[in-house]
Amino acid sequence: MKLRLAALLFATLNVTLCFAADPNLGTWKLNETQPKIESGFPRTTTVVYEAAGDHVKATFDGIGYDGEATHGQWLGKFDGKDYPVVGDHYADMRSMKQIDDHTMELTITKGGKVTLSGLVVVAGDGKTRTLTTNGIDAEGRKVQRIFVYDKQ
Repeated sequence: MKLRLAALLFATLNVTLCFAADPNLGTWKLNETQPKIESGFPRTTTVVYEAAGDHVKATFDGIGYDGEATHGQWLGKFDGKDYPVVGDHYADMRSMKQIDDHTMELTITKGGKVTLSGLVVVAGDGKTRTLTTNGIDAEGRKVQRIFVYDKQ
């Protein structure tokens, strides 16, 4: 019994230490001045990444094409596999793949089609996070956008 308890505590500590070192975790708020984002373009204004067992829970709020508030959640791992998105009418699956300590690839799909892909880079000082995306806008045109988030 003591051995099982010790193993459970070790595993919990190991997961906690692993996530504690992850610069992606925390609350990130969009810096709407860097660069200037045109009016009417959807964007995530706040995203919170937190440890949830051996997964990561992401909660994101923003503004859609229609100017209305959006809210969604994702529970997954940074392993490049698809995990369901809840509450986001622009996506039903999301995958995030850790490239190195400060860089991840992001892929968002809706109905089996990739709608957005991108690269997330957390600055070395951990204070900013830059998301460079490639996707399709409401008119079906290919677009690239850069979003800068500040750690709260």
